[in-house]
Amino acid sequence: MNNPITKYLKNIFATKRILDENGPLMGLVKADALLNDLIINKKAPGLAITALREGKIILQKGYGYGDLESKTPVNPRNTIFRIASVSKPIAATALAHLVHDGLIDLDASFYDYVPYYPKKKWDFTIRQLASHTAGIRGYRGTEYGLNQPYAIKESIALFKDDALLFKPGTDYLYNSFDWVLISLAMQEVSGIPFEEYVQEKVLQLLGMMHTFSPKGHAKHDMVSSFYSKNRKGFRKAIPVNNFYKLAGGGYLSTTEDIAKLGQAYLENQILNKKILKPFLTSETIKGEKIYYGLGWQVSEDKQGRTYFGHIGNGVGGYSNFFVYPEQQLVVAMLINCTNPNVQEDLDQVVDLLISEVNKDLIA
Repeated sequence: MNNPITKYLKNIFATKRILDENGPLMGLVKADALLNDLIINKKAPGLAITALREGKIILQKGYGYGDLESKTPVNPRNTIFRIASVSKPIAATALAHLVHDGLIDLDASFYDYVPYYPKKKWDFTIRQLASHTAGIRGYRGTEYGLNQPYAIKESIALFKDDALLFKPGTDYLYNSFDWVLISLAMQEVSGIPFEEYVQEKVLQLLGMMHTFSPKGHAKHDMVSSFYSKNRKGFRKAIPVNNFYKLAGGGYLSTTEDIAKLGQAYLENQILNKKILKPFLTSETIKGEKIYYGLGWQVSEDKQGRTYFGHIGNGVGGYSNFFVYPEQQLVVAMLINCTNPNVQEDLDQVVDLLISEVNKDLIA
């Protein structure tokens, strides 16, 4: 069978690429070259990609180093990165289980589950928290890079006494404190620590064996080093403790594990469509879509193709996670550096993967 995807895969994984050096790079080979160029041009210290089409790998590869000093190469299956806000779809999946079990009502007041949280001028719901329309503020000053061993309940001291920035449901402000509050409500309802609930209801069930909280990864020897970038190059990122904001941006994982999560959604392995519909449907404000559901970005790319997923940026980590239902495509890309300003390159990689899938469909 002359399958173009099989042909390109042979090129990508060959020891010596079989290409006319003067010819144009196409499809998966060009995607591979673009990612490799990010390393060669010192735009990223290390990165990994796993891309699945109908559950089968079309591109899975590591580039650069998990640790620059030891020259430890990135492995897309087991090099562990900080995934930043790609944590939100994981937390949203766990929240969906509590909704399914009747333990949380998305339209119930947050105070029904956490009555000790200081009262505000307006009430707000779990749905509004999950869609970033509750009016909770974002980071201030050095809060983005805190290195304090806060438990989730302790951490609300950072913002609990601040007023809401707007009447819930009237505006949108993306932030991770919303998901700190949701994870607190989930703990109160389930009666067990948030990370244990997620482990039981999401990670174990989906075989995401390389996905950890900041506490859980300590014994794993494949955790990458974490970097930031300045004019002089890469340097070790500042130390942070992301445990308190686990739901919004604290998890660590591999591209293979994140791709498993996306594939589980494509294959309807996560509960039922009725439960998941609000999570994967954009909320609206004054009749206009905000292109965000509940813990998921729900949008269209520049070519008008619909997807759900998330982009994440945190200290020492940058992440892309996209699920394209029409193309049956899942893409997970992770970089061990605070925002390296390569999103346009990553978007181009996704475009190339989709064009390759479309070419295969036509063939």
